[in-house]
Amino acid sequence: MELKKTEHANLENKKTMFFLTGLAVALALVLVAFEWKQYEFSASDLGKMEYEQEEEELIPITRQELQPPPPPPPPPQQIELEIVEDEEETEEVDIDSEMDEDTEVEIKEIEEEVEAAPQIFTIVEEQAEFPGGYQKMMEFISKNVDYPDIARETNIQGTVYVQFVVRKDGSITDAKVLRGIGGGCDEEALRVVKKMPKWKPGKQRNQPVNMYFNLPMKFKLN
Repeated sequence: MELKKTEHANLENKKTMFFLTGLAVALALVLVAFEWKQYEFSASDLGKMEYEQEEEELIPITRQELQPPPPPPPPPQQIELEIVEDEEETEEVDIDSEMDEDTEVEIKEIEEEVEAAPQIFTIVEEQAEFPGGYQKMMEFISKNVDYPDIARETNIQGTVYVQFVVRKDGSITDAKVLRGIGGGCDEEALRVVKKMPKWKPGKQRNQPVNMYFNLPMKFKLN
């Protein structure tokens, strides 16, 4: 069965009209867009800020009253001394003296004798020496030194430097440790030095003098 359309229902005849209508509407929208105006708003259109001005509080000016100066202190009281005469009579005693104005007085100055400290030399022409020489001194030290137990247990080894004074008569005095190692070795070194016999004293210009002597004493475990 063949379908037939009327001329009024056929849209092909109205195609040109629809195209022109759409083109006119689009052109109208473009013109409206170009003619559109945008207004700028300023900060003055937002409103005015109102504020109230506070009245300043006036502080009255005060005047400081000057106080009068304090009254001067009263004058000090004067104490009157009343001299009362002694009714009792005192006997006058005459002291006879053999010295006249022309008598010369001899004043003797007492001079105290101050012994000057003996001079101790550091460097002399002839050095002090252990009796028998250096080798005998080393034998004496090795025979008399007892290695301290504390130093032996803690494995302390080293050199103790001892300083002492060899007097004119060869005696040893003022022994002290200059540098020690501890563990009882310092005390042992002093004990051995004080046990030494008299030395041959040092000499300066062929005269025996007091002099310092530094002795290094080495402690070593075998």
